Amino acid sequence: MTSRRPAPRLRDLPAPRENPSLIGPLFRWVFQWPYRFVLSGLYRAGFEPWMLTALSLVTNGAAAAFLLTGRRLVPGFLLLVAGLLDIFDGGVARLRGEESRKGALLDAAVDRVSDGIVFGAIFLAELAIHGNELTAAMALAALVVSLLVSHLRAEAEAAGLGMTEGTVQRLERYVGLILGLTIPGALLPVLSALTVLGMVTTVQRLLTARRLLPSGRDG
Repeated sequence: MTSRRPAPRLRDLPAPRENPSLIGPLFRWVFQWPYRFVLSGLYRAGFEPWMLTALSLVTNGAAAAFLLTGRRLVPGFLLLVAGLLDIFDGGVARLRGEESRKGALLDAAVDRVSDGIVFGAIFLAELAIHGNELTAAMALAALVVSLLVSHLRAEAEAAGLGMTEGTVQRLERYVGLILGLTIPGALLPVLSALTVLGMVTTVQRLLTARRLLPSGRDG
């Protein structure tokens, strides 16, 4: 059984990671002290990163299950919980000194599965229960774009490039879906915005890759 390091003082804990996205800098500034407080509590309670990752996946699955019953408000609040768990798993890993490529790979895989579950549930619910074909189509489009954004980052990292910039990333998707599901009439505008801004992010990352990658041709 491995021993954990003593919990640092609250003021010595790191703030949320820098995220050069649309609302990332604002989130980091506003929630830096609440983040430290919760991070300290999770560490002292003995939570391991994989536990938070698994709980995030389960919570996303629960949100999807409620979506398939035609509900929106409850899934919106569940996504808030899932998003927080997704934020803190990496923080706990850093605090415990357990950051690794395997952990990052697991987290990324779970994130993609969660996206598929939630957006897929929205698509099915809007199409089969609410009869909103346009909203269903936008849910599918938002899913495709989100997967494309994530795929570009993975390809860049495989080529040895760091690629974290982009207008819409996972934080924005969570916030957007929470607002879209809890505010009446907001789901279609939110999905449309996520799709359009996700395409902007795709272009941003393609331009970054073009700038950083060598210009020579293979073969």
